[in-house]
Amino acid sequence: MSFTVLVAPSGFKESLSADQAADCIESGVLRAFPGLAVIKTPMVDGGEGFTKALIKATGGTLHQLTVSGPVNEPVEAHFGFLGGSDEPTAVIEMAAAAGLSLVPRDRRNPCVTTSYGVGELVRAALDRGARRILLGCGDSGINDGGAGMAEALGIRLLDQEGNRLPHGGAALSRLAAIDMSGRDPRLEGVRIDAAVNWHNVLLGERGVARIFGPQKGATPMQVELLAAAMETYATAIRCTTGIDVGMAPGSGASGGLGAAILGLLGGRLHPRYDIVMQYLELDRFIAQADLVITAEGSLDGQTPYGKVPAEVAARAKIAGVPVIALAGTIGKGVRLNFEHGIDAFASILSRPCSLEDAIFSAPKLLSRAAEDAVRMVMVGMKLGGTLAPGARP
Repeated sequence: MSFTVLVAPSGFKESLSADQAADCIESGVLRAFPGLAVIKTPMVDGGEGFTKALIKATGGTLHQLTVSGPVNEPVEAHFGFLGGSDEPTAVIEMAAAAGLSLVPRDRRNPCVTTSYGVGELVRAALDRGARRILLGCGDSGINDGGAGMAEALGIRLLDQEGNRLPHGGAALSRLAAIDMSGRDPRLEGVRIDAAVNWHNVLLGERGVARIFGPQKGATPMQVELLAAAMETYATAIRCTTGIDVGMAPGSGASGGLGAAILGLLGGRLHPRYDIVMQYLELDRFIAQADLVITAEGSLDGQTPYGKVPAEVAARAKIAGVPVIALAGTIGKGVRLNFEHGIDAFASILSRPCSLEDAIFSAPKLLSRAAEDAVRMVMVGMKLGGTLAPGARP
């Protein structure tokens, strides 16, 4: 009989790209059953890999440049242009300029990290004639509400004395006025579509500072400082542009970058898979599969709120294809994923180890976990009579 496995993982933050994760899973699957049909479609959600995935899918071009990174030091970043587009369409992932992986572990303080480099990427795309920009939001190392990005595009954020604020989210607590007079005039003629996690909002108990601040190194005191600063920021945006970004869906994406895209740049926010799935062919591949294996660095109660494994599983569930999710860590509330199309999950870790060891060993651990999962599936198929004893798919 024929049996096809679809491998559709996300990347593992600071460890494996989505492409690398797909290769690791494939190798494990084929160790379990050499010759098994495997389809690979690495998944992106607007974070790391977004630009290269869309460029690869459309035959576009990639451009390298140096920008100011999240800790105000130069980093090598990139953006691209789609191939086959009727209008010059640039693709930017904010993580290339302000991602968490660009923030050294001993300098992780979202009170001071900046999105300035993202604005430099937008400016570079405009310099090359972009008429539309697809801006992917995810894997950020900042919580400045996109203020740095806005500054790089000519928007001035001022304190009571009319002085420019320093970089970082905490400084926004002193924000008194937003001066739009120097905003790059080319923004008027470009359409910005941002791929965001629709569930992330700027303010409130589930606001970006409280939900994601600790992941970026914020202490409890800093979380409250950032939450208050985002309140001040949202008020200033509303007074300046008339746009209420505080609870707008997606406004909290990437440390609040969504708020600046919507409120200051005149862009539009979209559920990220509405954009991604225009260029990837996940549904077509699911229709060809008997089993889907997805993966991400962490699987927990937050996964159903816009993470790759939940999106893959929801689409597979419609097609009646079972889904296994592999993860580096299994967290609180993980069983909620059973209600969202994931049929089984497993950690790739077989013993306690340090984060550094887990990151270093991730390729081997993920490959072995995929092999174990497929072997267990085939045992179940034999018990159920789908395979004759000793048969191979």
